[in-house]
Amino acid sequence: MQLFFFLLGVLLYFVFKVIVRGFYTVKPDERAVVTTFGRADRIGKSVVKDDSLDEEEQARYRFPVVRTIRPGGPYFKWPWQEVHKVSVATRSLPLTWDPHKRQATIEAVTKDNLTTGIDGQIRFRVSERNLYAYLFGVAEPLEHVMGYFISVLRERVANFVDPKGQSSLVEGTELEKEGNNMAADLSEGVSINDLRKNLPLLNKYMEEQCRSTAARYGVELDAALITQIDPPPAVDRALSAINSTRNQVAADISTARADAEQQITMSKRAVDIAKNNAQAEVAPLRELADTLAKIKAEGGSQVLQAYLRNMQVPMLSRTKRIVRTAAD
Repeated sequence: MQLFFFLLGVLLYFVFKVIVRGFYTVKPDERAVVTTFGRADRIGKSVVKDDSLDEEEQARYRFPVVRTIRPGGPYFKWPWQEVHKVSVATRSLPLTWDPHKRQATIEAVTKDNLTTGIDGQIRFRVSERNLYAYLFGVAEPLEHVMGYFISVLRERVANFVDPKGQSSLVEGTELEKEGNNMAADLSEGVSINDLRKNLPLLNKYMEEQCRSTAARYGVELDAALITQIDPPPAVDRALSAINSTRNQVAADISTARADAEQQITMSKRAVDIAKNNAQAEVAPLRELADTLAKIKAEGGSQVLQAYLRNMQVPMLSRTKRIVRTAAD
C-alpha cells in the first residue's frame, strides 16, 4: 500500500512538473529565451556586432545571438529547461535611481569647480537583438547602464563649453561684429549658465555616447531627459546677481547701439535734404547760364546785350527805386 501511494505521488509530481508547469505563454510586451541545462538556445555561431564599439570592446563584448520566443503560446518546455522572460516595453528611471542607496540628486563638478546637482530621467528598453547580454552578460544590467550614464554625464559636465559662444557671431560691419562680441562675452563663460542654456545639446550628446549600451549590456537608450541643474543655494544667489547685472549691461548696450544707429540715420537724412535743397537752388542758375551761352554762341555779344536789356524791362516795372553810380 505504501508503495502504491509512493508511486502515485511520483506520478502526480511528474504530471504537475512536466505537463502542468511545462506549458507557458509570452505576453505581447515580452520576449523569452529558453535555456537547456543552463545553456541558452543559440542561432549557430552568430555573434552580436555593433559599430559603436571599437575593436578592443568588440572582442570583450562578444555575445552570441540567442533564439527568441515571440509573444504567443502556449509553448512547452521540459523540466530541465528554464524560460527567461523579459519585458521589451519602453520604461523610464530617474537619474537618482540606485537600488543600494537613496539620493535626491546626482552631484557633478563643473569646469569652474562648482558642485552642482543634476536631476532628470532616462527612457530605455531591452534590446531584442542582444538578449544574451541583458540576461546572462552582467548580473544587474540596469545598474551598469545607470553607472555608465552618470560617469559619462559627469565627464561631460566637467568639460562642457558653450558652442554658441563662437558660432553666434555673424558676418557684417565692424560695429556689428564688435556688438556681437560684447553680447557673447556678457552671456557666456559661466559653466552652470552654459549648461542650463544648452540642455538639448547635453541630452543629445548623452544619447550619442550611450548608443553602445545595447552592445555592452543589452539595454537601448531611448532618450536622455536632463531637466534640472541646480547649484548650491549660495552659488545660485551669486549667479542670479551676476546674470541680472549682465542682462542689465547687455540691455544698456543694446539701447546705446539703437540710439547711435538712429542718430546716424537722422544725420544721413539731414545731409540728403541739404544736398537736394542745394541742387534745387543751383539748377535754375545752371539753366540760365546754358541759355546765355547758347544766345551768345548763336547771335554774338550784341544779341546777348539785347536779351539782357529785354530781361531788365519786367524787373524795372517792379522796381520802386533805382540807384545809379557815377560810372553809369
